[in-house]
Amino acid sequence: MTFEPHRPFRCLPVVAVLFAAIGCSSTDDAAGPTVPTPSARAAGFCRALHKELPKSVDGLKRRTADPVSDFTAIWGDPAVRLRCGMPRPGVLTPGNEHYNADVDGAEVNGVGWVLEKRPDGYRFTTTLRKTYVEVTVPGKYAPEIDVLTDLAAAVKKTVPFGL
Repeated sequence: MTFEPHRPFRCLPVVAVLFAAIGCSSTDDAAGPTVPTPSARAAGFCRALHKELPKSVDGLKRRTADPVSDFTAIWGDPAVRLRCGMPRPGVLTPGNEHYNADVDGAEVNGVGWVLEKRPDGYRFTTTLRKTYVEVTVPGKYAPEIDVLTDLAAAVKKTVPFGL
């Protein structure tokens, strides 16, 4: 594994809110991540990635996400969650309230990632690829970055370098 830190990256109505909160508060870890809606071009990369994803990451077995999608995958319990075809992260978007010119980043086996600390773990998002791949890793699996070593080959093979 190669790990190279980089810094900085420059690069409703009440009823609706209530239903959204109920949907987000599920404790059933079998539920998969929210399915993204990538462009047709990005969807092609994501379908190719889905076919190449490993059966395990950092020793965690791949499970079937619910809903089933070519744009998501999960491993372990609590789940490591992957989503492909995501929009550009707010931390990389000038003018976004979450923009951070000094966001932490790392390269793991030839794939660049933005690192964002979450309340329980990390969110990693690819950089400099034709579509964004997001991986969230619960703190239980610290060091959280280890799962990326098992994902790098699939990302490199299927999601081309470039913007």
